[in-house]
Amino acid sequence: MHGAGNDFVVMDARGGALPLSPARIAALADRNTGIGCDQFITLEVASAGEADLFMRIHNNDGSEAGACGNATRCVAILLGAESGRDAFVIETVSGRLAAVLGAGAVTVDMGEARLAWQEIPLSEEADTLALPIDGAPAAVSMGNPHATLFVADVAAAPVTLLGPELEHHPIFSERANIGFAQVLAPDRIGLRVWERGTGLTRACGSGACAALVNAHRRGLTGRRAVLELDGGELTIEWRPDGHVLMTGPAVLAFQGSVDLATYPP
Repeated sequence: MHGAGNDFVVMDARGGALPLSPARIAALADRNTGIGCDQFITLEVASAGEADLFMRIHNNDGSEAGACGNATRCVAILLGAESGRDAFVIETVSGRLAAVLGAGAVTVDMGEARLAWQEIPLSEEADTLALPIDGAPAAVSMGNPHATLFVADVAAAPVTLLGPELEHHPIFSERANIGFAQVLAPDRIGLRVWERGTGLTRACGSGACAALVNAHRRGLTGRRAVLELDGGELTIEWRPDGHVLMTGPAVLAFQGSVDLATYPP
């Protein structure tokens, strides 16, 4: 599946645990020798009755992630096809996300933007509006850590050079997703994201949320904007109550089967 070009392998483990280790997930996510994806998603039974299911997210290096907005939209359309309903609660390690199906798009409440340095988290106290590192990015947690650099030309930004360097900067105690954002208008932002544990992707939902929040905090945009990503557009709104809404597409690319035993244990 994919959301604005951010692609996923989705496996259903609600009927029982699957033999998936970090090494096996990384092998399945490899684009040359596996199926290939940005993130690997497993659907599990929710821990509480209020949620429709638990969505576990792994990056393509096998490390676990806390949130993924594009994957949440994809899972929502699967739930819609199963149930005929149009509203769901999806549980993640970072909390519950509410999703609503619309005409050709899905809206997800990504929860509150967390702005305190301990919530990002950072390894030291710092101003999250302008971190004391190269480029003075703004930082926010959207269920996972994000830093946004504002650039004059996002197409020319050295994403693959600075992205991995900043991802591993010591100030980010759990590494970070690094966004490169160009404000095109008060309601439009160009964005490319180097994702923690994955690399450059065609879209990053939580990164788009982070970019809008950080742009508004700096007085560069309003509270609602269209984010232009390599794989498509997402509409992001930061409500006055602190919650961030993300609206965008979700697509089933293909279905198939795989013998997990042929991959590393």
